[in-house]
Amino acid sequence: MKDRKKPSHKISASDISFTLHAKKVLVERDISIDWVLSVLNAPRKTLSDLEDSDLTHALCPIAENGNRVLRVVYNDHVRPRRIVTVYFDRTVKGKI
Repeated sequence: MKDRKKPSHKISASDISFTLHAKKVLVERDISIDWVLSVLNAPRKTLSDLEDSDLTHALCPIAENGNRVLRVVYNDHVRPRRIVTVYFDRTVKGKI
């Protein structure tokens, strides 16, 4: 995956939408929208998706959840930005 630039302005709840899958996993994984916004606004790392160039992966540790790294995968080429999936990524803990 290739590094991507961070958003140029603060992203708010009105700037994003969620796919049905993303809505489902937010509930199943007990992930707050505030955490999603936090990652989008201040990602520790952003990467291009290897299979879909429209998708960006934003990653950041969440202090309120034991510094587990939250990965937010979203389409930055549509407005509002479309959140595709969200999960705590065990493979990058301690690496970012």
